[in-house]
Amino acid sequence: MPSPPFLCNSFQPAPLTPRSAVTPQAPPEIRPPFWRDERIIGWISQLVTLGVIVGILYFLWYNMVTELRVQRDTTFTYRWINFEAGFDISESLIDYDRARTYGRAIVVGILNTLQVAVLGIVFSTVIGMVMGILRQSTNYLVRGLATAYVEVFRNIPLVILLIFWYQAIFLKLPRLKEAVTLPGPIFISIRGVAVPWGTPTDSWGSFLISVLIGLALAIGLGIYLKALRDRTGRRIEITLICAGSWLVWSTASWFVLPQPLTLTQPYLDGLRVSGGHVFSPEFMSVLSALSIYTSAYVAENVRGGIMAVPRGQYEASGSLGLTRLQAMRLVILPQALRVIIPPMVSIYLSMIKNSSLAVAIGYPDFFHTTAITTLNQTGRAIEIFLLLMGIYLLFSLITSLILNIYNRRVQLVER
Repeated sequence: MPSPPFLCNSFQPAPLTPRSAVTPQAPPEIRPPFWRDERIIGWISQLVTLGVIVGILYFLWYNMVTELRVQRDTTFTYRWINFEAGFDISESLIDYDRARTYGRAIVVGILNTLQVAVLGIVFSTVIGMVMGILRQSTNYLVRGLATAYVEVFRNIPLVILLIFWYQAIFLKLPRLKEAVTLPGPIFISIRGVAVPWGTPTDSWGSFLISVLIGLALAIGLGIYLKALRDRTGRRIEITLICAGSWLVWSTASWFVLPQPLTLTQPYLDGLRVSGGHVFSPEFMSVLSALSIYTSAYVAENVRGGIMAVPRGQYEASGSLGLTRLQAMRLVILPQALRVIIPPMVSIYLSMIKNSSLAVAIGYPDFFHTTAITTLNQTGRAIEIFLLLMGIYLLFSLITSLILNIYNRRVQLVER
């Protein structure tokens, strides 16, 4: 039976819309009130914490300044740095006499500390690397001697080791007239170790400026080579090229400029040594004790880094025909550095701060010239100890920055 005409004309079904053509409407964003917003709460809590810290520091500062004014009738100031020091320093890398200022004396102490710290880092690293590798030796005698070295010097207090080196070794050397003479010439006696030394001339400042310019150019060359390596994928020895170019630039500057240094050789002049440079027994004792003590910790760190390398790397090196020494130098140590470097930061920082123990034998380092001599002369305890903390903190931050930059270079980069 046919359907009624009004139904056919009035009923029109709606066209079907494909599912993919339907655009979902995002629900309206409902923002919580600001007292429940986690981001705002986080910022407020940080600001409150910062305000509390600033308030505590201000309270301590105000209390200190007030007590100084009330009890000692003085103010917090560093103007005394420009006053005449009036005391001598037994060992100095720069010109100094008692007519110089306290600031000059503090600079002398800082340079003495840096001299011990830099040389101590170099020697302790070399000795520690050797001992750490020897602890992995297959020879029982070699491994036992390296283990004994580490266990003995790591468990002796540094101040005892320092006094032992000073009293039992360097103060027991022969007198100056009977000094041990080595090629160079080098004289070893109870007065210290006298070595040939360079005396700066008028062109020394120009040479230093040229060396710094060469360093800047080498850094720029390294940045360019790194970009070139990333763009082309070619293997480029960036460190070797930059170091070589800087060395060539410095060598050329040395020969172009009119003799920046004049080499003077030591010689015995009665009861003293003239010419050259004499490293005092105090300096040699501090350097020896710090290097040996710190190298024991470096050795343990190196041993742990080597043991962290999978055993399969040794087997792969042997299958390539590498000797054990070649495998250690080319395969094992480059991988172990990723484990060795981070703890080395703490070891180096401890060594820099441990250098202040040199006061036990009278070496004029930064702590000795500042906290002992300068404090006794001026009585400025608060200013001096704030200065001490600030300088040692600066030493630590610079050391950490350098090692962290190197640590990022040796770490694996995820691509």
